[in-house]
Amino acid sequence: MTRFLLSLLVLLWSPALALAAPGAFQSDRIVVETRGSGPDVILIPGLASTSAVWTRTASALEGRYRVHLVTVRGFGDVPALANDAGLIGAPAAAEIRRYIAERELTRPAVIGHSMGGQIALRVAADAGPRVGRVMVVDASPFFPSLISAGATTGDVEPLARLAYQGLLLFGDEALKTQAQGMGADMGGAADSLFGTLGWQGGDRRTLAQGLYEVMTVDLRSRLPSITAPVTVVYGWSADDRSPRSYIDGLFRAGYRSLPHPAAFERIEGAEHMVMIDQPRRFQAAVERFLR
Repeated sequence: MTRFLLSLLVLLWSPALALAAPGAFQSDRIVVETRGSGPDVILIPGLASTSAVWTRTASALEGRYRVHLVTVRGFGDVPALANDAGLIGAPAAAEIRRYIAERELTRPAVIGHSMGGQIALRVAADAGPRVGRVMVVDASPFFPSLISAGATTGDVEPLARLAYQGLLLFGDEALKTQAQGMGADMGGAADSLFGTLGWQGGDRRTLAQGLYEVMTVDLRSRLPSITAPVTVVYGWSADDRSPRSYIDGLFRAGYRSLPHPAAFERIEGAEHMVMIDQPRRFQAAVERFLR
């Protein structure tokens, strides 16, 4: 009987013990999976995405690098926990910095896509020399500036508030329909934002807050604090009818306050999901970045 009870207790408690296993990074903001060995590379996905968007990239790197795959809680099927209310980007960046410190990573390379690119910029600005280099993928320190060069937070705040409320109350399609009319005065801002974010699901409150931050956060004043080299990778089109054909200057203007000029790599034929749209060209850019 005693042996039976002990076995039953082990069965009942084993999931909890696994969650609290020694060495596991505990966070109510992010989840981190580690693969491979070698120099450290941190991969951060964007809004409504999980680390699954980095599957090909991680597979190409894990034989030579130790890859740290981040998922922000509340995106995909990962429970939101502390991300069910309040800010998303800044707390996630703080947790990644804590992860770097606790794991004693040696000047990791940090790669972030979209909102994850903004998180990567926050990490680099606050971590100083603890970060080796940064790649931002189709990410701007202030996203509205990619649509209208003179846009301000005040310009986009009404649209962002509508987006936040709409995502909570109306659902994605109704939100897109209503926001397009409001974004017309900003050169089709709503269509550009909602057409490229590529929802992959998640906690609705977390998604709403994340979308609000994507539309309003302006990190341009933080760029002078970044000492690590920065590479900016983005989708580009040779078709002058595409908004992607004239995006080069907008990206360059957005990063001009870096203390050291950024390197810019445009990936022809890619839209917002660069690593999925053009995986071979993107992987070649990653290899150049990591040399």
